[in-house]
Amino acid sequence: MSAERVTAQYNEEFRTPGSELPTVAQHVKDFPTLAPWHGEYLARPLFVAEREIRDFGDDLQHLLDILLSLPERMFGGDLEAFRSVLGISDDHWEAIRRFGDVLPPHYGRADMYHDGTSFKLLEFNLGSEAGGWGLAGEISRATMEVDAFADFARRNRLGYVHPARAAVEALRRFGARVAPGREPVVALLEWRGGLADYGAAWLNDLSALRWAGLDIRMAEVSDVHERGGALYLGDTKIDVVYRAFVPDQIAEEPDGWDLVAPLLRAHRAGGTLLWTPLSSNMLANKACMALLSDPARRRNFSEDECRLIDRVLPWTRLINTDTLKTDSDLVDECREQREQLILKVNARGGGFGAVVGWETDDATWRRALEDSAAEGCVVQRRVVPRPELVVNAVSGEIEEWHAAYGMFYTPQGCAGVFGKLVPAGSGGIISVLSHAKAHSAAVFQVNEPPAGGEVPATGASPAHAAK
Repeated sequence: MSAERVTAQYNEEFRTPGSELPTVAQHVKDFPTLAPWHGEYLARPLFVAEREIRDFGDDLQHLLDILLSLPERMFGGDLEAFRSVLGISDDHWEAIRRFGDVLPPHYGRADMYHDGTSFKLLEFNLGSEAGGWGLAGEISRATMEVDAFADFARRNRLGYVHPARAAVEALRRFGARVAPGREPVVALLEWRGGLADYGAAWLNDLSALRWAGLDIRMAEVSDVHERGGALYLGDTKIDVVYRAFVPDQIAEEPDGWDLVAPLLRAHRAGGTLLWTPLSSNMLANKACMALLSDPARRRNFSEDECRLIDRVLPWTRLINTDTLKTDSDLVDECREQREQLILKVNARGGGFGAVVGWETDDATWRRALEDSAAEGCVVQRRVVPRPELVVNAVSGEIEEWHAAYGMFYTPQGCAGVFGKLVPAGSGGIISVLSHAKAHSAAVFQVNEPPAGGEVPATGASPAHAAK
């Protein structure tokens, strides 16, 4: 059965008198590991075809390989030239270099829309500072606890991948370098004062990671000390630091280097490993998407790679002070195509600093291009998300929502998906951080029947077989 037909069937059963499906959202909200998260949940999960999400995951892994090769391909390995194009400041760059400029692993979250035909990548979130690993899997796990949904999942061959389990597998493999034959001790380190702002969100991730079997603690960089070439939290040796801070925080604090000095010494000595390196922040810069999309740089890619980029990534162009001076054709195109473009600041996330062209007048758009160029930004072709039809649990009416899908990934591949949604017509940026009406949702994949026909009702359910 197609994902569209599963959605229609779910909505029909949701509206059936006496159905328990309307209780799913409240059960998710009350789920113990989701208690620290105070956001809202959609009245239903999202459904996607297993083959489609698998194929996009394969494309994403190949695109990540291309992304990580950009410094070598386009700049001959000259990282100074690369960071100059990205607009990374000297202080920010110093933080990256002091911790080593090694290439990061495939670990993070890719955000995408489905335009009704296929998934389109909006941006990469590369590095351990990208959250949501616990939220995504635990919504699905909580949803499966409702008997009515478990039955629906069995009948429609639904499954999911739990991101926290995939993250724990990746961290165990990494930590085995310093903790062979035992479970590594992991510490999630926020910046000084960061737990006050983000502690509740991280607690959700920690609850899920602990449920998946990881020995992980949470602290701030000011809480740890170095001894004998390793990092300690109290008397506990830390094998792996799960980094939740970024280079800018080091650079912007007057005593930033004093705060990270113990971690830097332990990192260099090899007694404590850093997951992931600060270079991930460099490659998550949105200007990298413009380098991938720019036709003037096509000579750096094979024909297959060009087809992959065109298939996955919308038209994206870099705007900086040099562009304003030297590329009048591009600037004119951006002005003329305002209603089809969105502006995103290179080094910001969560929708902050973004300007939606189709919600902006010409004068405001021109000022935004000029003002954001100094910091560095990209303009990207609009992707119109397909409508997601959802039953309003109170009125029973069908409403249209727009979804941004987040695909998690590790070095071992795709690690699960979840959704963020806003009511259709309520704004062009779908973000739980900057949109008051944003809701989160589980994503279940509709699995194809195995060769030889359907599994009997007494057989293993795909949903229960999910990671």
